[in-house]
Amino acid sequence: MRYFEPYTLNVSGKLLEVDSPIVMGILNATPDSFYSGSRCDSDEAVRMRVRQIVSEGGRIIDVGGYSSRPMADDVAPEDEWRRLSAALRIVRDEAPGAIVSVDTFRASIAERCVGEYGVDIVNDISSGQLDRAMIPTVARLKVPYVMMHMRGNPHTMQDFTDYGDVAADVMRFLGDRMKEAAYAGISDIILDPGFGFSKTLDQNYELLARMELLRELGYPLLVGVSRKSMVYKLLGTSPEQSLNATTAVNTLALLKGASILRVHDVREAVEAVAVVEKFREESPC
Repeated sequence: MRYFEPYTLNVSGKLLEVDSPIVMGILNATPDSFYSGSRCDSDEAVRMRVRQIVSEGGRIIDVGGYSSRPMADDVAPEDEWRRLSAALRIVRDEAPGAIVSVDTFRASIAERCVGEYGVDIVNDISSGQLDRAMIPTVARLKVPYVMMHMRGNPHTMQDFTDYGDVAADVMRFLGDRMKEAAYAGISDIILDPGFGFSKTLDQNYELLARMELLRELGYPLLVGVSRKSMVYKLLGTSPEQSLNATTAVNTLALLKGASILRVHDVREAVEAVAVVEKFREESPC
């Protein structure tokens, strides 16, 4: 079985041909991200983070202004926009040719980011569930759309972990959401299983073990496990101590068909991709 299927994305009117997995570097313009080492709390911190992502081989910079960690506090739209606007201005100054995604579930925020800063991709943790205007807005903007599996919202999501079959239920959810998006006119769809969202530790690993099931949906898979509780709680450590284990889980995700790795640690993820790609070249199957 092939682990990876090449795909294309229409990025700002240019066709991006992706023939091996790529790495998306996280830029957190938030004061309360679960991993303290990822918080960019000043213009200089944002500038340094952009340079780091690009120099270490990140193909996409994912900018977020609303922490989606469990039990995260709500952020007013005007505060989310203020954070994103300040960060995106620096991103475009430091890396004008970079592919940039915005991590938001609000249609109005997504529209402003695309319109004012030329953001290339919308990354929505709710697949349009938290803002029903999101899917028609993305269709009108004609940008690629990352659709993630989540139940509830960041404050309540861990109350909704009752699955009959977690992999089948996630597949059914994503299948329904992508059909709605495609019907609305979105042609470039990326699916995210939502590791760490509305799932117990065991459910996360069950989903990872059966992730090839999601490949049957026919769209690229984005995997975000970087320093999450499914990694550090398994080992009894902390986000700060979970880099090695994160790399191990990222490698497993690549072997299960991940097309994009969303990470805090870009260099290590790029190296994991290189190792898995070499393994694929030499594999007889």
